[in-house]
Amino acid sequence: MTTPKIRILLVDDHIVLRMGLTTATHGEPDLEVVAEAENGDEALEMYRRHNPDVVVLDLRMPKSGGMETITRLREEFPAVRVLVFSNYASGDEVLQAFDLGAAGFVVKDMPLESLLEGIRRVANGEQYMPAEIASRVSRRAISQLSKRELEVLMLVAKGMSNKDIAAQLHLVEGTVKVHLTNILSKLRVSDRTQAILAAVRRGIITLE
Repeated sequence: MTTPKIRILLVDDHIVLRMGLTTATHGEPDLEVVAEAENGDEALEMYRRHNPDVVVLDLRMPKSGGMETITRLREEFPAVRVLVFSNYASGDEVLQAFDLGAAGFVVKDMPLESLLEGIRRVANGEQYMPAEIASRVSRRAISQLSKRELEVLMLVAKGMSNKDIAAQLHLVEGTVKVHLTNILSKLRVSDRTQAILAAVRRGIITLE
């Protein structure tokens, strides 16, 4: 029985680069380019038509750029998995892409293996940020709290107990404790108060 391939939509305005990536994935038994687009408008159209597993997306494109395309894809397809593949990776751009919902970020001058690993990790539901990029961003992005962990942390910051948080998020109390343990580990702190202070300092949350 063959394993289903990871289906990829390539979005880049440079046809030579798209051709090169398509050729590169041909040699990978678990990857398949199912569609291509050269701008954001085409990307939405191709996503509707092919429903790919991963969108590999450039940030600099004509018509609608990469950031706008991420936003539009997320609005129409909340479960979309976007791996940014860009010539540029300033800390602000990386943070903005992740804030808008991108799951990974690779720079075009990195080895091909980084891109292929990024595609596989993002398809698997993970975030992907190579060390070279992580070093350019603030510690805010590197904390890599999951969406649920972030929700728990924000409620902790409001002074809610584990029991209240469980009720608010429709979880059992034990699950909240697991999330809290993960939060403390990721933020490298030992208690709830330190977690709140660290998260505020890094810009992960803001106190109302």
